[in-house]
Amino acid sequence: MDLQQTSRACQQLVCSPVPICRENPFTARPTGPMLNAGLGRDNTTMSDTTIDERITLYGVPHSLYTGRARSYLIKAGIPFRELPPSAPRYQSEVIPKAGGKLGLPTVELPNGDVIRDGAAIIDHFEGERDHTHSPKAPKQAFFSRLFDAIGAEGLLRPAMHYRWNFEAENLDYLIFHFEMLMPPGPQGAAMARKAADRMRAAARAFGVNDDTAATVEAIYADTLAAMDAHFTAHPYLLGGKPCVGDFGLYAPMFGHLGRDPKPLAMMATKALRTFRWVERMDRETSDLVEFPDHDEDYLADDAIPDTLVDLLKAIAVDFVPETLAAAETINAWIDAQDDLPPGTPCERMAGFCSFEVAGTSVSAMAQPYRFYLLARAQRLREAMNEAIRADLDALLDQAGMRAVMDAKLNRDMGFQDNREVWL
Repeated sequence: MDLQQTSRACQQLVCSPVPICRENPFTARPTGPMLNAGLGRDNTTMSDTTIDERITLYGVPHSLYTGRARSYLIKAGIPFRELPPSAPRYQSEVIPKAGGKLGLPTVELPNGDVIRDGAAIIDHFEGERDHTHSPKAPKQAFFSRLFDAIGAEGLLRPAMHYRWNFEAENLDYLIFHFEMLMPPGPQGAAMARKAADRMRAAARAFGVNDDTAATVEAIYADTLAAMDAHFTAHPYLLGGKPCVGDFGLYAPMFGHLGRDPKPLAMMATKALRTFRWVERMDRETSDLVEFPDHDEDYLADDAIPDTLVDLLKAIAVDFVPETLAAAETINAWIDAQDDLPPGTPCERMAGFCSFEVAGTSVSAMAQPYRFYLLARAQRLREAMNEAIRADLDALLDQAGMRAVMDAKLNRDMGFQDNREVWL
């Protein structure tokens, strides 16, 4: 692929529901609500809520970002039904209200209002529910937001690698999921295979190739081990209940790394405590079977576990250099724009950035959305009093994450009319 072809393929990959699920889904056959394992989910047994009072979540089972929103709805006890993007109402009524973007996940409220994007969906319901999954203590609030950014943007390389580079283990699984999104007919399997091949090629834009594979696997192995150590000591990131950061981290750890056959086998055999956390995040209860004496609340006194710092240290090896390089690339792109008025939609990539990870050269898409989420954590840090900020910075230094606090774009981003925009 040349640069222009790669950019188009990358945009489709980032926006497709098949690998990640944010925009431009494939056309799928119409279908109704289904239960847990199918194309949809109906959890109205949670209460006596009538059908007209439920929200509708538009998503697909293998979607990274749909998993984030779905888990939040389950944990928040919000009755919903889940439908695929082929639903006639999604095409005719929802997309026009979603900024004209075919994006997953998208939620339709009982009054017809539409919210596109997992972060916006969680923001909406957190605002309605007194931020029940947002820690009030300052350091815990910060780390919740940091893990939300890491989960949504910082683990895409292993997620893409373990989905697309293990054909013997994953191909039948992937073809099945692609085929159920294709129009009905005898050509479905062939169309699914062609789409899968296209996505496999475009996955290289995340920095996944023969030269980087060994490094990607080594860093993920270290990250998974550190994650497992943490979830051996604590049921969730910050104690006995999930925070926004848990939902962010759950996105790649379920949608790709905890569901696709190859990485699922790794998790189920080498990281059983992480496997249990993934299960726990899909249950309405706190599910503290291994932690019978643990409070169903965040740790007292704004405590940050050493195991969480160790997990961040493993993640930082890849996350920090990519974040710094992406900020430089995106800022150069911003400075080169002759006309970028406030309200201009922010696309999902602004060129490619190059950086070193553990001695390996990597080239990957520079995605502004990373900084849209990261800025939330940065603002919380900046609002802290001097003493608390000093404590936080000591933890960030220990984790090797301090540098990302200065990784900022030259233009702020916002969310207007269901689109990320430049402010």
